[in-house]
Amino acid sequence: MKKIYILILAVIIAGSTFSAQAQGFKMPQASSAQTLVQEFGLGKITLNYSRPNTKGRKIFGALEPYGKVWRTGANNATVITFTDDVTIEGNKVPAGEYALFSIPDANEWTIILNKTTKQWGAYEYKQADDFLRFKVKAAKTAAPVETFTMQFANVLPTTAELQLMWERTAINLHLATDIDSRVMAGIETAMKGEKKPYFAAVQYYYENGKDLNKALEWITEAEKTAPKAPYYKLWKARIQLKMGNKAAAIATAEEGARLAREEKNDEYIRLNEGVIKQAKG
Repeated sequence: MKKIYILILAVIIAGSTFSAQAQGFKMPQASSAQTLVQEFGLGKITLNYSRPNTKGRKIFGALEPYGKVWRTGANNATVITFTDDVTIEGNKVPAGEYALFSIPDANEWTIILNKTTKQWGAYEYKQADDFLRFKVKAAKTAAPVETFTMQFANVLPTTAELQLMWERTAINLHLATDIDSRVMAGIETAMKGEKKPYFAAVQYYYENGKDLNKALEWITEAEKTAPKAPYYKLWKARIQLKMGNKAAAIATAEEGARLAREEKNDEYIRLNEGVIKQAKG
């Protein structure tokens, strides 16, 4: 009976769409579709889902009962795709495509990654096809959310959050990815080539607590290619300051600010002067 119901539902929807198109007009979907693509680490995350509205209805604990599997959206099952391995709330998830289901409850939700992505809603959901299940705490939103919303927030090179919000409920999923070994191997290989990526390597070393002596050596080499570039002075000064050499950092940043003034580059005047201010404390 379940399969018959799903088939009838699909035929009704397809028929309605065909009828509207045949008469030369379009109708908006009751639940609008959204695709999010978020760069993350060295890869990206793609999220496809549909966004129902409350329309004055009580949602969780009513329209979407507590303790029941929900498609986490509307229409087709919500699908999330990772091009690289990640962890979600500390759980390892290999690169791939997953249906994102959930089981809402008043204070805690169960989040589900299921291996069957092509299905309508949760009508044919099978727990046997789950790849992962874990629980997260539910929180209250500051204000009502009319349209079911999923978004990526606080996105850093190796961490991010996937937020789910609807009605007065918010769920926050912490994502992480390990890219350091691949980046370091890539830098090592690139430095053996003819065009050495000094500047990019310097920034990675500075931001990720790597060998600052090596970073200083590389930024000095980069300076030789453009001696009057205020951005090279800025990064050299930042490295010197992080190494504890305040006098050298001030001298380098002062030179960077002077070069920036010659170029009438307000941004690098401000940034170099910021290093001077920080060094003088």
